[in-house]
This record gives sequence, C-alpha cells and structure tokens, in this order.
Amino acid sequence: MTHSAPLPPGLDEAAHRCLVAGFAGTTTVPDTLKRLIDEGLGGVILFTRNVRDAQQVRRLTDALRALRPDLIVAIDNEGGGIGHLVAAGAPDVPGSFALGVADDPALTARCADALAGHLATLGITASYAPVADLQHHPRNPIVRTRSFGAEPALAARHLRAWITATERRGVASCAKHFPGHGGTETDSHHGIAVDPRSYDELRADLEPFRAAVDAGVPMLMSAHVVFPALDPERPATLSRRILGDLLRHELDFDGVLVSDALEMKAIADRYGEAAGARIALAAGADQVVVAVPDLEVTLACRDAVRGALRTGLLAEERLWEAAGRVRRLAARYAATDGAVGSWDAGAGLEAARRAVRGGPVPAGVRGAHVVDLFPPPHPALNWGGEDLLTEVRAVDPTATGTAVTGEPADPGAVVAGILGASGDAPLVVATCDAGLHPWQERLRAALLARRPDAVRVDTGLPEGGVLCSYGRGRVNLRAVAEALAGG
Repeated sequence: MTHSAPLPPGLDEAAHRCLVAGFAGTTTVPDTLKRLIDEGLGGVILFTRNVRDAQQVRRLTDALRALRPDLIVAIDNEGGGIGHLVAAGAPDVPGSFALGVADDPALTARCADALAGHLATLGITASYAPVADLQHHPRNPIVRTRSFGAEPALAARHLRAWITATERRGVASCAKHFPGHGGTETDSHHGIAVDPRSYDELRADLEPFRAAVDAGVPMLMSAHVVFPALDPERPATLSRRILGDLLRHELDFDGVLVSDALEMKAIADRYGEAAGARIALAAGADQVVVAVPDLEVTLACRDAVRGALRTGLLAEERLWEAAGRVRRLAARYAATDGAVGSWDAGAGLEAARRAVRGGPVPAGVRGAHVVDLFPPPHPALNWGGEDLLTEVRAVDPTATGTAVTGEPADPGAVVAGILGASGDAPLVVATCDAGLHPWQERLRAALLARRPDAVRVDTGLPEGGVLCSYGRGRVNLRAVAEALAGG
C-alpha cells in the first residue's frame, strides 16, 4: 500500500497526535507502530491480545514510552465482565450497574481507585471508563450492566465518585458514550444505532455527562449513534451539531473528545474508517481510535487526514486545536516511576455482595446442579470467561453443573443431559439477559417444565429470578454463589 507524503513537519505531527492505534503483540513494538510514534502518534490502545501478565505489560508500556515519553497508553477498564487485564492480575470489581444498585458512592470510589491503582503499576495512563450512558431500553444490547442505571441523578453521583478517585491516581478517565447509547436497540459494533427519542427526552441523558464535566473529567468518548432530534443525518461521532454546539458550547467541555473505535460497523460500513477519521476530526473530535491491530487501517486514516488538510476539507486551525488538547492531556498524565500506593482489594466483592437482590433462597440449595446459560463473549469487549459454576464450587465443593454459552445445536439433548446429571439434587438455572437471547428462554422453560422447583437466577438485568447479580464479573458471580450456598 502506498501512503501519502507528509505535510509540513509541525502540521504532520499534529495530524498524528489525533490518532490512537491498536496493534498486535505482547513484547515487541511493530516497526510500523514505531514509525507512527516517531511521527507523533497520540496514543495506543491495549486489548487482551497485548496482555500476558503484569510484568510483561509494564515492559511493553516502558518500551512504548522509550520511543516517546508523552505517548498516551490507554485501555478499556470498566470492571465487571469487561476485563482485558485479567491475566495481569486486575482487581475484581463488579460492573457499574451493581455499583448503582449498591448506591454507595464511597464504595464506587474504592472500586475505581483499585482499578486505577492497578493501571498505574502497569504504566497505563488512560482508562476509557466510566460508562455515562443510562440503561433505558429493555432491548438495548450493548449498555445494560455497563451502565450505573436508568436514573440520571444516580448515574451522575457515581460518575463523580469514579472520576475523582481515578484522577487522584494520576490516571485519565473518560466518560462515554456521548450523548448516550442507552436508548438504542442496536449495538453500534454491528450496525447503525438510532435513538428515536424526542429532544426533551434526550436532554435528560445529558445529566451524567454534565456531572462528569463538572467533576473535571479529562476525556469524553462519542457514540456512533444517530439522534434524529439532534442531527438527522450523522451519528454523534461525525456530527458538528452534537460535538460542537451541544458538547463544547452548551456543556462547556474543553478536554479531549475521543471517538469510539472507527472500525465499528456503524462507521466502517457506511463511511469507511478513513473518511470517518476525517469527518470526526472536522466535526470536533480531538482523537480518533483505530482499535484493530492492522496498522494499515491506521495509516489509511492518517492519510485521509493529511489529504483533507491539503484540500481544505479539514481546517488547519481545527487540527491545531485538537492536537493541542491531546498534548495537554499527555503532559498532565505522563507516567511516573514513583511507587504506587496500595488499594482496597476487597472493595469489589463487598460491592457485589451488597448488590445481590432477590427473595430468600429456599433451604437446601447446597449440593445443587447449577445450569449457567449465557451468551458468547463479545469480541470487542472481552465479555465472558467467568462462569457461575466455578464460583459456586468455590463456596460449595459438592455442587455440580453445566455451562451453556451460545445456542446449542440440539437443545433437547442438552435438557435431557442436565436432567440426567442433576438427578435428585437441587437445580439452579441461571440466565443472562434471556430476553435478548431466546434460546436461553427456551432452555429455561424446558427445564422448569420438568423441574418447577428449580431456583432461577439472573446474571444480567433482572428478569424474574429469585436472585439477581446485576452483572457477570467474577465478584458478581461469587456474591450470588454465596447467597445460593447460604454462606
């Protein structure tokens, strides 16, 4: 692939500052990435693919910063079932919804502090968290337990707690996804998401973002969502009305506005990543994220920005403004070699225990056969890996069980196998957002038809189970396991 010629040196560096790149590898920095960093790349984003253990991650971040000390090293670090740093010993904390259910901002702050302290030990200086979206729509497939809840004031107070705690650790937080992804029925990873609500309804969703700005959040991330009441043409990431008029002028945000990943189909399928980068920066974004490890995609985005500057589609003053904000962020959150203070490793389990809701569990659930039905992991979010049976067996070694992740080819055989394996033991049937995944509803109904005495558990949002964990983080599942086992 041929790449466009550089711009004048200062302007070319500014264009690179506005890019955040994903890459492959755990120990060596690809040569193409080295060149991008040398030319001024603003940041990199790490994923599970870049993580083996804590020492390796620290060596990798040190190697990246040896190339340029002011490189921003970022990661999605929300807690709960979304954890790219499990192999690096990340503190276990529940997802945001469970923190909202417990509704103790001081406890939320302790959880956020643990996550941020761990990032500081790894040399990661930016966390694309917390989620400021409100979970409105029952069929929303992507926000759900990543949100603090549906109530604006509740989400606002927990955002303030999270952002303040993260800031104390010298780590940059990022409230997302502006102006809210909680009212859609589409996951913008997979297609164009539209929020059809009225202007007045949408404005209520701004309260958590206002709270984040008031708390001094240094970054906001835009949503790849079309809001016809705000801009009928373009998703927020590409909308000057939403990013400029609403965010910059009305909410008075002067930090770094970063796009969600450009390879998400809401952008890539309709505009292409390269055009998306150009339009987003022109609309008011300061950095665009290209999370895929194929650096040719990042180079294509860089070249589109160069071309737009040459033709005037992207004004030089807009790029200088964006690059200036990125430089200030990088200087403010530069990694230090100082010692990192300890954090409260037990805060996450305490929060998860306080979030478990539901009626009393029937006596005699020890020795149960636990059926855990849950969707396959989300490739972009690293959702999954944890299972309820493992956590039940940690508190009740006599338990047995079956985990079913994804729709089985022969549901009847799965049901027969479960009923045969459980015998006379108590039966626990756990589902995760079964309303979104009809195969779970069908399996659950078939099991309850034969075993109406089964104890129902919800590991996503509540759907009528006896117990609900409000998330599938390891501590969420441990807390529900303790409630089942009576310990």
